[in-house]
Order: sequence, then C-alpha cells, then structure tokens
Amino acid sequence: MNIFLKLKQNRFLFEELVKRDFTKKYKRTVLGMLWSVLGPLMSLGVMALVFTQFFGRNMEHYVIYLFCGNLLYGYFKESTVTGMTSLYDNASIFSKVNVPKYMFLLSKNISVLINFGINLVVLFIFCLIDGVTFTWKFVLLVYPAACLIVFNIGMGLILSALYVMFRDMKYLYDIFTLLLMYVSAIFYSIDSYELKVQYLFYLNPVYVYIRYFRKIILESVIPQPSFHLLAAGYAIVAIIIGAIIYKKNNYKFLYYI
Repeated sequence: MNIFLKLKQNRFLFEELVKRDFTKKYKRTVLGMLWSVLGPLMSLGVMALVFTQFFGRNMEHYVIYLFCGNLLYGYFKESTVTGMTSLYDNASIFSKVNVPKYMFLLSKNISVLINFGINLVVLFIFCLIDGVTFTWKFVLLVYPAACLIVFNIGMGLILSALYVMFRDMKYLYDIFTLLLMYVSAIFYSIDSYELKVQYLFYLNPVYVYIRYFRKIILESVIPQPSFHLLAAGYAIVAIIIGAIIYKKNNYKFLYYI
C-alpha cells in the first residue's frame, strides 16, 4: 500500500515519465508507433520463413505457436533490458529530488506493457486468420500475463540495481538473453526430448509463461494447478528479491552514479 501511496503523491512525475518513455522510443521515426506492431511482425516473418521448413512441417498452427513464443520472449527482453538502465538513466532526477527510485522502473514497464497489449491484439487477429478456435479459456491468459508482468518488474529491480554498481551487466545480459531465447523453445517443440529433459525447460520462467499461452490458445487446455503455482512462484521470488535489493541499497545508489 505504501508503494501506491508514494506513486499517488508523485503522480504527475510518474505520468510524465511514462509519456516520455513511450514517445522517446519512436522519436524521429517516420512510422512512429506503427513500429510497435511492425517490428515484432517483421521478426515473426523472418523466423517463420526460416524455421517453418525445419520445425513447422508437421505442426498445426505453427505461425501461432511461433507468435506466442516470440511475443512473450520479446516482452520479457524489452522490459528487462530497458528496466536495467532505468535507474542509471534517471540519475539526474533522483540525485536532486527525493522520489521513489522504483518509479523510474515502473514507468519503463508500463510503456513496454502498452506495446505488449497492442501485439497481443495482433496475435488474436492472427488466430482468427489461422482458424484457431476461440473459447472462454482465453480469459485465463490474464493469469500468465499478470505473472510475467510481476516477474519482469522483479527482474528489472534486480538488474537496474546491479547495473548501477556494475556496468558490465549490460554486456553479460546480452549474452544471457541470447542463450535464453534458444532454451525457451520459441521456434521448436520439446516433445521429441526425453521426459527428464523436458522437465529441465520448466526451470526457465519465460518458457513456463510461453507454455501456458500455448496450452490455452493452441490446445484449449487449462494447465494443472502445479503449473499455476510454478508461474506465480517465479514471479513472487523475483519481486521479493528485487524489493530486498532495492531496500538494502536505496541510499547507496547515489554513490555509484
């Protein structure tokens, strides 16, 4: 409740930060906000063109399968990459004005979340075109989306704090996200692996959220309760660790800026 109270007290600054973060991304571009849709679609088109021949020949609705993976991974990556530098980029503000430092991270996350929402609508349009059957279970997509939002904020808190103290984090994280893309089964299925190998994929939170989306959209199956607990568990652990790091280092950030 204290967080929401502080955000309310700094509402004007928070709203201006969200506007700045969202518009800054498309500043001086001809197409502007259209890139929020065109970018992921072009990436999807390239991946579909390359991987359909290798992984999608015997898979029904492969483009939707690919879209789900690409959409959630892209949201995670953009949210955490922009969140990582949020504290450092706004040092000129919080070094002069006493405002909650997590506010800068939240503003970044909201601007990225807007893009995610737009592309989620595009995904549903693709589902209609590809003949995917819509059921009431689609409402349950709110759950993994909410878990991913919390998880991204938690990871952003951790990364932004580490980046202030260790600039090498940016380069290390680039390598990590590249590895993460390949182990999130974005363009391939894990069904051909042994069962014990398949279980290893569930150690990857991003894969868990992608898998949840695919189960609802492509299989029209509600995941087991243990799956729900796993999705929530990753989010809760990330946000708790992030909050502890921020609280512990709140007054130290100024010394590293």
